[in-house]
Amino acid sequence: LFAPSAGAGSAAMPLWDFQGSTMVTSQYVRLTPDERSREGSIWNRVPCFLKDWELHVHFKIHGAGKKNLHGDGLALWYTQERLMPGPVFGSKDNFHGLAIFLDTYPNDEATERVFPYISAMVNNGSLTYDHSKDGRWTELAGCSADLRNQNHDTFLAVRYSRGRLTVMTDVEDKNEWKNCIDIAGVQLPTGYFFGASAGTGDLSDNHDIISMKLFQLMVEHPVEDETVDWTKIEPSVSLLKSPKDNVDDPTGNFRSGPLTGWKVFLLLLCALLGIIVCAVVGAVVFQKRQERNKRFY
Repeated sequence: LFAPSAGAGSAAMPLWDFQGSTMVTSQYVRLTPDERSREGSIWNRVPCFLKDWELHVHFKIHGAGKKNLHGDGLALWYTQERLMPGPVFGSKDNFHGLAIFLDTYPNDEATERVFPYISAMVNNGSLTYDHSKDGRWTELAGCSADLRNQNHDTFLAVRYSRGRLTVMTDVEDKNEWKNCIDIAGVQLPTGYFFGASAGTGDLSDNHDIISMKLFQLMVEHPVEDETVDWTKIEPSVSLLKSPKDNVDDPTGNFRSGPLTGWKVFLLLLCALLGIIVCAVVGAVVFQKRQERNKRFY
């Protein structure tokens, strides 16, 4: 998808379907205008059967709203579902696959994060995106990026290779990629669809996609991977802790959450065992000293 866009001003576009407030021009695809309560999306018709890929997106988010008076943001998708409107930046909740959110408005007033904020989420259909907490409970990682109302081009790259998800930005007019997200242990199936969506609420912005380009990465895989049916893989992430343990962290990375009853029980049990071991060792040492003193006496 790149300018000049074929099908500009019409309801048809080769290899792409769009819905909602989306408008196709010769220079960009506008998912939402700078108007309240709009939703729009664009989806590729061809499923992706590449095991390793990199997606480059040239986008622009801009509008008349000043500080914290704009929203809501844009999302990039690699999912099983397509063309299904919903509450998550104009697309379906409880999706299957990967979402990258470019969130421009902080719904959680208690957050310490700096917006706009980019985050990643992998879902097997069981997780719900919580807008009131800016998706913090299901976020894998994220970073802040000054990507709105820029006078220069803004880009984002999503790379998936051998179970590693990397998101990079080029929003500072330096013509170089800056790391934002890097997560290992990500499992994504083949046969899903790429798309982009955006939504506005009481606040608004223009959300424009100027180009989306997908590249195949030539990567060697272990021999056992050849026997795997990659279309049957369940979207998942092998993390040391659950996203539900995530608490507000300006870096977007996980850190320990509050102690639960189970954690308190384990800590008390370990402490009790430690006390017992120390008492036994102390008794043995004391007894040997007593015997030694009697022998000298």
